[in-house]
Amino acid sequence: MFERLETMRKRYYEVSELIGQPEVVAKQEEWKKLVKEHSQLQPIIEAYEVYLKMSSEMDECQEMMNSDDKEMAELARLEYYDVKEAREKQVEELKILLIPKDPMDDKNVIIEIRGGAGGEESMLFATELMRMYHRFAERLRWKVEDMSVNMTELGGTKEATFMIKGLGAYSKMKYESGVHRVQRVPETESQGRVHTSTATVAVLPEAEDVDIDFNEKDFKIDTYRSGGAGGQHVNKTESAVRITHLPTGIVVECQDERSQIKNRDKAWRVMKSRLYDHFQTMKDKEYAENRRSQVGTGDRSERIRTYNYPQGRVSDHRIGLTLYNLPDFLDGDMFEMVEALALADQNAKLSDIQD
Repeated sequence: MFERLETMRKRYYEVSELIGQPEVVAKQEEWKKLVKEHSQLQPIIEAYEVYLKMSSEMDECQEMMNSDDKEMAELARLEYYDVKEAREKQVEELKILLIPKDPMDDKNVIIEIRGGAGGEESMLFATELMRMYHRFAERLRWKVEDMSVNMTELGGTKEATFMIKGLGAYSKMKYESGVHRVQRVPETESQGRVHTSTATVAVLPEAEDVDIDFNEKDFKIDTYRSGGAGGQHVNKTESAVRITHLPTGIVVECQDERSQIKNRDKAWRVMKSRLYDHFQTMKDKEYAENRRSQVGTGDRSERIRTYNYPQGRVSDHRIGLTLYNLPDFLDGDMFEMVEALALADQNAKLSDIQD
């Protein structure tokens, strides 16, 4: 770890010198990259230099502990152990700073929810999950933009795609990907038996500015008449848009807007994010297989959480946390769970650094 820190320190001072050179400033793109690198290295190097200063103070104390002046030696000994304790805490801070930051953490997110096992009950649960995320976003004063929502006659959600816009949205929402399970008595159940149903959630960072090589020949774009309830535009004009990425088979549909242009724009935004997720998953597959952490963005086929209505509890299976505040949780009060998941992920990454 300290060899890595020394290398970063040398690079930090090298970059500090480069960004002040007129010939580098003249090349704006190169200069911007260097400034960004400098700002990322700065907190790490500042913390490392505090560590180095503490190490130097400990060396001085050790020399003074050999003094013939017993009182001076005792004071030096006390100071040595005080500084040593502070330095140990500084090492832990350095480990946290060295955890690679997810470059997508500050991005907006696109969330896709689908009813799973359990028929209509699973789709009604999917609607509640969608409302839960809307309410969570509202509590943080984030904006929610519906992209495509396909509802059943009973108010269930076959599938829904919506965007949450807010700084750091992905950093908080990325742990929601996976299978969510509900245990409750459905309204249609006359015997009062508890049923188990599931809904799947996928969380994608908005990837408008990522470097993806787009070949127009790889995409098929279809327009069709919108379906659904209400509105004069329904089944009147071909405003709905379907985009298919032929190499991967990824399909995105959008019919939420009256305008075909707006639907096309929304569909492209979702397509870019899905393609980014697809290629990033392939790229990180080996890392994901080797990583010990069960948190992170998660496999969509993995059961991550259970919502038990009779007992009023919600349990996250990745970190073993159970909260007995189900009504509030479903109303968007997810903060304790989100913080616990982020902390567990951080601790798992710290273990990787220590190993």
